[in-house]
Amino acid sequence: MIQLVTEFFDTRNDPDQISVTPEEREKLESIHPATLSELANDDGPMVWILLIPTSTSIMDRFINGTITEKQLLEETQPGVAYDTIYLCSASVLPEYRQKGLAKKVAIEAINSIRKDHTIKSLFYWPFSSEGRGLAKSISREVDLPLFEKKVSSA
Repeated sequence: MIQLVTEFFDTRNDPDQISVTPEEREKLESIHPATLSELANDDGPMVWILLIPTSTSIMDRFINGTITEKQLLEETQPGVAYDTIYLCSASVLPEYRQKGLAKKVAIEAINSIRKDHTIKSLFYWPFSSEGRGLAKSISREVDLPLFEKKVSSA
């Protein structure tokens, strides 16, 4: 699973992305226990979901390209009220894809966060057509508006 995530998102070659180092993992867990969610069987994880609750002002700066993904995490502080959720990443082993598992895990995590925070929207950074479709499907299911990060055409 780690190899799948590293290859797809190429986090080792992009210092602006979250790479879930031990320090980042600790921060994520302090923001909310549901930020890192997984579905596993006896062989290990099948699905990994990373969601980050944050503020609308941080979301706006991220989707407009003013701050990076790493800065989004740095600026999101534990113990404050959050009103939006960044659908950061969903990773599914190939043999478990197209079964609705990522959507199920993500919705459970969103609902957990919503128990503690008044969430008004979701946002994401499109990396693939599958990711875009998943984000839209999750948005419809949880009945929250969805905002997309603007991607430069450079």
